[in-house]
Amino acid sequence: MAGKKKVKKPTGKSSKFLRFLWIAFIILLLLAPLLVYTVKVDFLGLYGGMPELKELENPQPDLSSELYSEDGVLLGKYYRYNRSPIAYEDLSEEMIETLLVTEDIRFKEHSGIDLRGLARAVWGKVTFSGGGGGSTITMQLAENLFRTNTENQGALYFNRTIGQVITKLKEWILAVQLERNYTKEEILAMYLNTIPFGNNAYGIKVAADTYFGKEPWELNHKESAVLVALINKPTGFNPIRNPERAMAKRHEILYNLNKYGKIDDAAFDSLKVSEFGLNFKADDHNEGLATYFRSVIRNQLRDWASENGYDLYNSGLRIYTTINSRMQKHAELAIEEHMTKLQETFNDHWDGRNPWIDEKGREVKSYIGTLAKRTEYYRSLVDKYGSDSDSVEILMNEPRPMRVFSWQGEIDTVMSAIDSIKYFQHFLHAGFMAMNPENGHIKAWVGGIDHQYFKYDHVMQGKRQPGSTFKPILYATAIEMGYTPCYTVRDVPVTFKTSDENGSWTPDNYSGRFSGEEYTLRQGLARSLNSIAAFVMQKVGPESVVNMARRLGIESSLDPVPALALGSSDLSVFELAGAYGTFVNEGIYTKPMFITRIEDKNGNLIHRFAPQTVEALNEETAYLMLHMLRGGTEEEGGTSLGLSREIRYENEVGAKTGTTNNYSDGWFVGVTKDLVAVTWVGGDDRRVRFRTGALGTGGRMALPIYDKFMRTVYKDEKLDITKGAFKRPDRPLSVELNCDRYRDRMFEDIDSLATEENEELVDDIF
Repeated sequence: MAGKKKVKKPTGKSSKFLRFLWIAFIILLLLAPLLVYTVKVDFLGLYGGMPELKELENPQPDLSSELYSEDGVLLGKYYRYNRSPIAYEDLSEEMIETLLVTEDIRFKEHSGIDLRGLARAVWGKVTFSGGGGGSTITMQLAENLFRTNTENQGALYFNRTIGQVITKLKEWILAVQLERNYTKEEILAMYLNTIPFGNNAYGIKVAADTYFGKEPWELNHKESAVLVALINKPTGFNPIRNPERAMAKRHEILYNLNKYGKIDDAAFDSLKVSEFGLNFKADDHNEGLATYFRSVIRNQLRDWASENGYDLYNSGLRIYTTINSRMQKHAELAIEEHMTKLQETFNDHWDGRNPWIDEKGREVKSYIGTLAKRTEYYRSLVDKYGSDSDSVEILMNEPRPMRVFSWQGEIDTVMSAIDSIKYFQHFLHAGFMAMNPENGHIKAWVGGIDHQYFKYDHVMQGKRQPGSTFKPILYATAIEMGYTPCYTVRDVPVTFKTSDENGSWTPDNYSGRFSGEEYTLRQGLARSLNSIAAFVMQKVGPESVVNMARRLGIESSLDPVPALALGSSDLSVFELAGAYGTFVNEGIYTKPMFITRIEDKNGNLIHRFAPQTVEALNEETAYLMLHMLRGGTEEEGGTSLGLSREIRYENEVGAKTGTTNNYSDGWFVGVTKDLVAVTWVGGDDRRVRFRTGALGTGGRMALPIYDKFMRTVYKDEKLDITKGAFKRPDRPLSVELNCDRYRDRMFEDIDSLATEENEELVDDIF
């Protein structure tokens, strides 16, 4: 008949082949029970082991441990696979429909194995005609949970084809067992929790957030189609890396939604021409809040988890910190705003010259070469070519494309390894920590200017000379020994005998001169006069100061020498915050803490952490030190008078600046009734610095960060941080804080002693 297509009959060879296949299939069905049994028991070690029953009843996919702020904000995760579980009820209907029409349309009808789909897949393989895959969602879940493609492989796996057949048999067995143990809804949820979606996103919750910034229950058909496409090929159908292929696959999935009646023709026509609608942001340890904090505490958390039978990277722990997300944002913004301007000032100050200089202001010529030899790139070149090879120097100076940090955003450029070292050494750095002095809870932790490019933490890991911010520890020693804030000392040189070649040491004041005038201890601390500090050190002794520092939580090595009065020994921002907190907390030292509790993946409490406290001072000494610190913001000539009136008005603020030799380090400590905050600013190396005190003091480099932070904190109505007075001791003070009245009483006492017998005593007093 004209136009009728003739059907080609199978040839003799092909019909024999098909008969062979059917016979083989029938034999396989007859032998299936025996084969399944031998696979399950791993007969003679031929197949490799199978999961035990308890593993099937309680499968344990790797789950990320999550780190939360005190106000419930997710700060970050620790993981091998970035995965956070959800329940079936958290999935949108659109996602479920999209998944089923693409991966397993008969999912709700079969019991783990779809015989129609399997037969179609086998026929397609044999005839090379396609036909789709035969794996059901449950079989894929078995593969994801128990890694059937890579683990527990027996002797027969020496042959790739045989190994693939055995793997499929295992997945069939596991699929049937999973269907017996779980509902369809539970299987769907487990499946979507275990699937990799590319870009380090495992599971639907992380994927929805990574690609669209949404929760799983918010996903629509268009977004679900993009994510379901990734299940098949996380790289091949990735909308970021391969947008054209991803769009074609999405079109196919939308077509299936229309084909099976999940969307109508109008919706299909509209969706197929729409954009992806991405809001892409891959999870990155260098991004988000408190990056330095998350990095520094990781090792401590990992050790704690190991000691308590957990794995930080796959146990799905929920770790609750003391960090307040709002204060953390305020602190990071304060650092960014100030350091951007300070870096511009630093660059202008050096005007194209190299800022690494010695004590006499001369450039250290060997500086970059020494740093270069510490780099991994240099060591790899030496390993390859040898330390004496010219190739090392040539390649270290060979320009290559790279991306570098700047305060205006990342810069794609071309420079050599040596030039990049020089470039990065021009940056100033900062560390900042704020804590509640009463319970030790750390509210904000900023360890540096950019974690992606500068990993070193300047809160706990970094230690530098604290300069004059150490002086309150010295003065606390004196107050405890009976000296009072109104005790007067003359501003004159104080000389210590030393064992070095000089034989003596006389510390200068910052101004380089001595006025000869009398100052109270409070005024001496407020003006940060080194002569007054030296006098106090001479009276109390270095060993007593070291002992006081230990009681205030300073654990770093301290040299018991006179120079300790000026902060000559290195310590951390973390330690200094704890020490100053003691003054606010009525003499009780509370070790700064950052974790309050840890829960398991189901929300069950594992451990609750309590503050570690010890009585370091009596409450009167602590309060007198607060009075002393307030001098910095209240006394004439106080080094902290640069704090804005907005902070000081109707408020009691204790403060201390610190500057080290040659302006290598700038410090500032601020204390109020609610917060203690410590700021450090300087180069990664002490030799990278300003050359003048007009730019390089703590008041210039560090104080503005605290000022910006506190102003935003006080304006933030969602924070329970208010202005007010420090708590006074319950008992009346035994010393006079009004120095005018103190002097009057002192002279009255002296007059009463002015007899011939007490003449020598009066001379001693004066």
